[in-house]
Amino acid sequence: MNHFLRTASMSAITIQQHILSEQQRFPGASGEFSFLLSGITLATKKIQAQVRRAGLTQILGSAGNENVQGETQQKLDVYANEAMIDSLAMRGSVGVLASEEDEHAIVCPNEEGDAKYAVVFDPLDGSSNIDVNVSVGTTFSIFRRPDDACLSDPDRWVLQPGNRQIAAGYVVYGSSTVMVYTCGNGVHGFTLDPNVGAFILSHEHMTMPRQGSYYSVNEAYSNDFPSHFGDYIQHVRNGKLGRSYSSRYIGSLVADFHRTLLRGGIFMYPPTQTHPEGKLRLLYEANPIAMIAEQAGGIATDGSRRILDLQPNAIHQRTPLVVGSEVEMREFESNFCPANSG
Repeated sequence: MNHFLRTASMSAITIQQHILSEQQRFPGASGEFSFLLSGITLATKKIQAQVRRAGLTQILGSAGNENVQGETQQKLDVYANEAMIDSLAMRGSVGVLASEEDEHAIVCPNEEGDAKYAVVFDPLDGSSNIDVNVSVGTTFSIFRRPDDACLSDPDRWVLQPGNRQIAAGYVVYGSSTVMVYTCGNGVHGFTLDPNVGAFILSHEHMTMPRQGSYYSVNEAYSNDFPSHFGDYIQHVRNGKLGRSYSSRYIGSLVADFHRTLLRGGIFMYPPTQTHPEGKLRLLYEANPIAMIAEQAGGIATDGSRRILDLQPNAIHQRTPLVVGSEVEMREFESNFCPANSG
């Protein structure tokens, strides 16, 4: 038994080991990037500890104020945001942080002035569901500093299209805590082992099934969707893609997408009459999800354009999102996108 445990432990690959191994692909890599990512893993471990103890502490419920989006902040929103900022701001390679919870981008203290990266994140996606014990998550995206950017103009660091992301990922806090990330060389998943306090490689080279059996959308708002979205949903329900589909919708983007990544299918967050530009944030949510989807063999659009090609004009810009497996997405793009139909 002791020999088995020792062998299993020795064969486990932590996320830090995996990042260092990936770094060898880049000649002259200094280790700054792996140090940056270790700040994200540290923050998410702090967040998951609070999520798991939420019912036993005074951290559930509203914090009594609204964020820049006009949404009621939960106490865990505030904690998660502070955890991300505290864990990243002092990393010398990070020059700018942008959070879904803060109105403006944050300039990090950097005495040497040679910061190379900007990190954008949603510290606790789906936090309104935490009181009813529904899975929530953290999303993040990393950009390299533009050549002509300086710290006096932090927005310049983050207002880049998603195709310039050098890494993206999310953490889902569910029955287990799982981090999924990509640095542009495939998608890898790591499960937090609470016994050792480390994320261990559990899903290597993740790929999205070419076709799934689930569609995911908040059908309560279907009367407010543009008609082509409703037409597509009916098309799927009627078995026009060659199989029967089941509806699955959690209401937490990370949880809904994680299922789509593993099981295939399609997730849609269409525009509505009250949110004609969509409701998800391009920088904090759509971009990282889109990069992971494409790296795993899926497709992500705003309903007509590739998400990763969209040029953001504001750090809190919103967008519709349609993401999923190749079969479902090709059918949507070919026959239900206004730009391509008729």
